[in-house]
Amino acid sequence: MKSLDNKSRAVKFVLLIGIMSFFADFTYEASRGIIGPYLSLLGASALTVALVTGFGEFLGYAWRLVSGSLSDKTGKFWPITIFGYVVQMVSVPLLALAGSWQMAAMFIILERFGRATRNPPRDVMLSHAAKEMGYGWAFGVHEALDQFGALFGPLATAGIYAWRGDYKLTFAMLLIPALVMLS
Repeated sequence: MKSLDNKSRAVKFVLLIGIMSFFADFTYEASRGIIGPYLSLLGASALTVALVTGFGEFLGYAWRLVSGSLSDKTGKFWPITIFGYVVQMVSVPLLALAGSWQMAAMFIILERFGRATRNPPRDVMLSHAAKEMGYGWAFGVHEALDQFGALFGPLATAGIYAWRGDYKLTFAMLLIPALVMLS
């Protein structure tokens, strides 16, 4: 009986994390396609766009070593994951308030930092749930929901921008999926 209860809880957890990943990817992947033109509009050169996005990616992958290690040492998987999600989900809509490319660059790098902070502890928790229900199914469901968010987010951004032609409004509208994710 206990095994069935553990499996049920694991399925619910995987689905919850999958839904969170859908809205997280919807939010940040939606912003990725318009970051370059937005930075350019704010006065950044092509080299600056490349350096900002490249540094953000570098920091994002390097910081995972720290975040993963910190999660293991402290065992505080949820607080670290939640902190990372909050930083990431707040950073994207705040791009709407950027008055300079430097401020926008700070939010872009913060978004990558947030993602790097949340991923290692989230994946550890996901692996524990997967142990109860099957690794392939758990990671498959999570990744499918994640990728659907990565598909629909940019489509929504393209639609909003095509409708209004306003980057700031487009970034501001990403507050909706970010708040859904955080809730």
